[in-house]
This record gives sequence, structure tokens and C-alpha cells, in this order.
Amino acid sequence: MPEPERGRILVGIARDAIADAAGPRLARGWEPAWLRQPAATFVTLRDAAGELRGCIGTVDAHRALGDDVAHNAHAAAYRDPRFVPVDSQERHTLAVEVSVLTPRVAFAARSEADAIAALRPGEDGVVFEYRDRRATFLPQVWESLPDPLDFLSELRRKAQLPARFWHEEVRLWRYAVEKHT
Repeated sequence: MPEPERGRILVGIARDAIADAAGPRLARGWEPAWLRQPAATFVTLRDAAGELRGCIGTVDAHRALGDDVAHNAHAAAYRDPRFVPVDSQERHTLAVEVSVLTPRVAFAARSEADAIAALRPGEDGVVFEYRDRRATFLPQVWESLPDPLDFLSELRRKAQLPARFWHEEVRLWRYAVEKHT
């Protein structure tokens, strides 16, 4: 299926999911069939001024693509702990972005310098994990944090660790996204 048509369908599912504060309709007999394939997605919402209004997603595929988009869109609109839930007036003005993630791939880094050298700015989505702390940034975050050290520092802060934290138990993964607006 052509990417513009695929994007139109995915963004439509996300918009439908935020239309009802009670919750999205899940486990539908999604058509076309590619919507029933397991996939991991993030849905990002921005207000009329372009400011982040919600962003929720999954890193690993565990449900149908259509269900994952619907669930994450609804969660971004109504359950992102950083924001108050969207209201009925605001729903229609939100910009919706759906990111479909590729499976994540581990990459080794013995030190912060190794990690920085291995990062591919503008291309990599990154998962940072240390014991029970975990955070991810989509590749789109490179637009606001183009320096690899800044990117990694903010990712560690998101994981509630010091900005320059490093430990031999740190684990890193990368992934790419197919972005639709």
C-alpha cells in the first residue's frame, strides 16, 4: 500500500480514538489486513501552537497495529501524566503524528563515549535502560536535541538518572520509525 494512504489510515485511527474520552474501540476486525499485524507505535499530539500535548507509545510489538495506534492515541490524549486530559474543544485542533517502530536492536557501548560514537543523529530512536530505569526517545527528538551528548543526557534524565550517568550495566537499543502526519 502506498505510504500516503497508509499514513492517512493510521492518522484516521488515531483521530477516531481521541474522539471519545471514554476509550477507543479495540480488537476490531481491522481492514486492510496489515492493520491486524503486530506492531509497536507511538502517537504524538501537538497543540495549535506546535507544543507537545501528549506522547504515548510502545517499544515492542504486542498487539495489532490498528489496536496499538488506537490505544496509544487515546492514552496520549487522556492519560499522559505530563498533561491534563484534552477537552472536547481542543480535540479538533490537535496535530496527530503516528510513528510505527521497527523492532529494536541492541548495540554495545562500554562507556558514554562509545554510546555517543555509535549513535546516528536524526536516524536512531534509542532505548536506554539501567536496572529498573528505562526511557526512549523517538528519532524525531533529534530535531530539538541534535548533539549526541545532549540527546543521551536528556534520555538519562527522562529515565530519572543523572544527565552524565554511566554504569557497566547500561543497555542500549536502536530502532527506526515510519512517521505519518
